[in-house]
Amino acid sequence: MNIFDKGFAPSEAVIRYLDGDYVVLKPGSFVRCAISGKPIPVDELTYWNVDRQEAYADAANAHAAFERYGIGA
Repeated sequence: MNIFDKGFAPSEAVIRYLDGDYVVLKPGSFVRCAISGKPIPVDELTYWNVDRQEAYADAANAHAAFERYGIGA
């Protein structure tokens, strides 16, 4: 099934974030940004925090998380 099939409903993926990679635990089409709540397509996922197991939509949100929590906090 792909996004062009009738009845396709986007679903949230569950991902384990690793250093420089990630493992999909439950398939889905997106994850949510921990700061903004914005959906991030899995194929566009670039920023995450391994220690907090959070995804970020962009560099600005990743920086906001760093300012809020510090390194690995």
